Amino acid sequence: MAELDYTSIHRSGQNNASGDVRGLYLKLYAGEVLTAFQSKNIMMPLHRVRTISKGKSAQFPMTGKYRDASYHTPGAEIVPSAAKQGERIVEIDDLLINAQFIPNIDEAMTHYDIRSVYTQEAGFALAKVADENILRMAAKAAVSENATIGGLNIQKHSAFDDEDYTGNVTFGDVTGHTAAAADARDPKYIVQAIMDARRVLDNANVPGEPFIVMPVDMYYDLFKVSGTSNLNDLIIFNRDVGGGGSVATGQVPTILGMPIYVTQHLGYYTTGTTWVSNLYYQVTPGSDTVAIAGRPAAHKDEIANTNAPIPLQNTAGSGRGNPSSAGNSVYDVPKGDSSTIAGQATKFASSMIAQKLRALVMTQDAVATAKLMDMSVESEYQITRQGTLMVSKYAMGHNILRPACSVGLFSV
Repeated sequence: MAELDYTSIHRSGQNNASGDVRGLYLKLYAGEVLTAFQSKNIMMPLHRVRTISKGKSAQFPMTGKYRDASYHTPGAEIVPSAAKQGERIVEIDDLLINAQFIPNIDEAMTHYDIRSVYTQEAGFALAKVADENILRMAAKAAVSENATIGGLNIQKHSAFDDEDYTGNVTFGDVTGHTAAAADARDPKYIVQAIMDARRVLDNANVPGEPFIVMPVDMYYDLFKVSGTSNLNDLIIFNRDVGGGGSVATGQVPTILGMPIYVTQHLGYYTTGTTWVSNLYYQVTPGSDTVAIAGRPAAHKDEIANTNAPIPLQNTAGSGRGNPSSAGNSVYDVPKGDSSTIAGQATKFASSMIAQKLRALVMTQDAVATAKLMDMSVESEYQITRQGTLMVSKYAMGHNILRPACSVGLFSV
């Protein structure tokens, strides 16, 4: 009996039944990583992003605005007034990677598709770092209430006299009421603070459409009925006056026309009013005994974020992880008066981010991102290790663009 020819069997990994029998698998993996990234990352479409093909930084031109108008005297020659210009430089961080190795033996023994689990982990890991870095810049923009603080927070920017700045909002800071920590969990004061933040932006003539970024806990607090105001008292839910949303479906309407974006990357409550920030934590100023793993010595007495990786130092990478002359790395908040926590908080509002920032009302112009390498995935089968190494990666950097476009909502 003649031997059957099985050389033309179907291989699901081949493209058009030819070439590499695993050719389609990597693309599937890369697509799943991108899908996972997009499902967890909320901040990428909410700010300015510029993609560059070469170089280490991108320039964002800043233009001033004409603040005055005058009446013309008949017959007089018209002389134009000058508007000032500046720039923001956004530098690229080092390559951010998530690497995974899948042994052949594990794939053989696993009764489910283990690669689908790894794709989600890779996408979520990169999304978390991207979101947190963008939120750090939005938070730094919010606390940049004047040119002095902005000069420390905005990395590599030219002097720009036409820069605008805005203040921030405190929960419960209303007439006839003494603000308390619990106000940040009361739906009445949450909505009032959001409205006050929109008022701040409008009074400063901030361009763009504002939106709200809040933590998961605050979103659910909007549905509470045990606060100082019952849920039915909130006008945003009252359909008789144009409100919307539903407790049954867990939907909160827009507030003053502003959409709400919910993220777990701002922080969360452990119990009651005890807040844990994913972005920064407070290190006692002036204490040289405080050791921060992997940080330069100058960071011992300032706010430091150690919950996320930082770019490499000059000897190995972009240098954006090193302290600048102002004593801060690009993702840290500058230290101020290092004698007391109160002095630091008063001068630079740095401890506010670590302990008190709860939400942001902002526009797309608050933060800028320069992207050199978009998300991609590389895969290599290693015979000597009998498994596959898969690396998900991207290269981008972030900076404050217009500090006036971000208003922070703070607890007392």
